[in-house]
Amino acid sequence: MEFPLAVLYPSAKSPAPRNHRSLKAPSILSQSSAILFPPLLRPPTMLGASDRGGSSRRLCAGTASGANGLIAEALHDGGAAALVTAGGYSLVLALDNLARRNLIEQSLSRKIVHVLSGICYMASWPIFSSSSQARYFAAVVPLLNCARLLFYGLSIATNEGVIKSITREGKPEELLKGPLYYVLTLMFSSLIFWRESPIGIISLAVMSGGDGFADILGRRYGSRKLPYNKKKSWVGSISMFMFGFIFSSMMLYYFSALGYLRLDWESTVEKVALVALAAAFMESLPISDAIDDNITVPVTTMAAAFLVFGY
Repeated sequence: MEFPLAVLYPSAKSPAPRNHRSLKAPSILSQSSAILFPPLLRPPTMLGASDRGGSSRRLCAGTASGANGLIAEALHDGGAAALVTAGGYSLVLALDNLARRNLIEQSLSRKIVHVLSGICYMASWPIFSSSSQARYFAAVVPLLNCARLLFYGLSIATNEGVIKSITREGKPEELLKGPLYYVLTLMFSSLIFWRESPIGIISLAVMSGGDGFADILGRRYGSRKLPYNKKKSWVGSISMFMFGFIFSSMMLYYFSALGYLRLDWESTVEKVALVALAAAFMESLPISDAIDDNITVPVTTMAAAFLVFGY
């Protein structure tokens, strides 16, 4: 586009030389070539060592900064995972010690572990970094517990304190059922949903808090049994609904206050109530002998939460 303009409209500021026809051609050729092939006519000084060195230094600095950031995030998340793991072990040991001293019942100790393990694990998620890899570091915590349960459940080694604090009857093979499903659910929820989704948060809150208190209160005050399941009581089912709703609401508010979720609370309360009701109904059904509650309850909760909240 500029080539014909250069031909038709020569510069008016500089006087035309006497032999102007002989001088126009090189000037026009230079202008047109600069338009068509600008990199080829770039002055040599602009491609010198100083420019190349500056670009290289900036590139190296950016790469080094990015690498240092990744290392810092990995160290942060690794430290957080170690801290949460140590906290989980300390919780089990402390409650087992109380049970040994007969300060609390063994069954109550087991259910407190059931409630607090999931709630505390979920509450620890914000201490991990904002990196996309943070959820994998968090999932290491239940993964280590999974390995420990397999280790003891298969009788590769034994630890009476751990076995008694987690199982109902003190048998190692029990570790391969409910407790194993429990930690697998923790790992699955952190990997798939993480802290930005209400689905995983509610499923863990209902499984930990709702199911835990259903067993605690149902065993103590559940004299009136359900008409369709004599192993479950009205008190247990109502406790399942109430504490599932309470713990879910608390954890959703917790993550909302920290900025991970944005929820319309007028509709959220109704949605959480529906999910807790679905989980309580599933827990009350006479199928626990065939399928463990630590499978049916979180699966039902996830499905119900997906329907009311969406992914």
